[in-house]
Amino acid sequence: MRRLALLSGLALLGVLWLLPLDDWWPAFPVHMLRHMGLVAVAAPLLVVGAPDLSRKLAAPPLAAAVVEFVVVWAWHLPAAHALGRTVAPGYIFEQASFLAVGLFVWAGCIRAENPLSGAADLLITSMHMTLLGALLILAPRDLYFEICGTAPDLAGQQLGGMLMLAIGTPAYLAGGLILTSRGLQETPA
Repeated sequence: MRRLALLSGLALLGVLWLLPLDDWWPAFPVHMLRHMGLVAVAAPLLVVGAPDLSRKLAAPPLAAAVVEFVVVWAWHLPAAHALGRTVAPGYIFEQASFLAVGLFVWAGCIRAENPLSGAADLLITSMHMTLLGALLILAPRDLYFEICGTAPDLAGQQLGGMLMLAIGTPAYLAGGLILTSRGLQETPA
């Protein structure tokens, strides 16, 4: 199981970073697909597949969730978002930071002394990601086109927000349910 999780996580990193996804879909949805693939899918697979890595990264779940919140929201501020979409070093730093905070939050939650604490912090993470996705979907205009130097693409931004919800919600829900089940099994009757 661990080996399969590790190989799946590494394969997903290869798909997200090496395939020319930008040639097939609009830029914003691809950018969001990469973000969510890193924090919500590849990161938990790598944490489960590499227990030594997760031990080194494990932190109190709430602290990990707060760090992840700050990084995710900071990269969605217009200037930082433009840096991640228009400048190669900015893109590399953005992708690395998304993977790092994804690993950090999943390691902290999965390895928490109290699994219910980990489940609660995955719920917190899901809630702020849902809010960000909703803001992207409901915004009356493209929030980034001017600073990124691209044509306005409100539909692409909305699709990106929907991808955030479609990938993040089930991933964090599944992780939270697994941790809740583990916590309830450990709780004395």
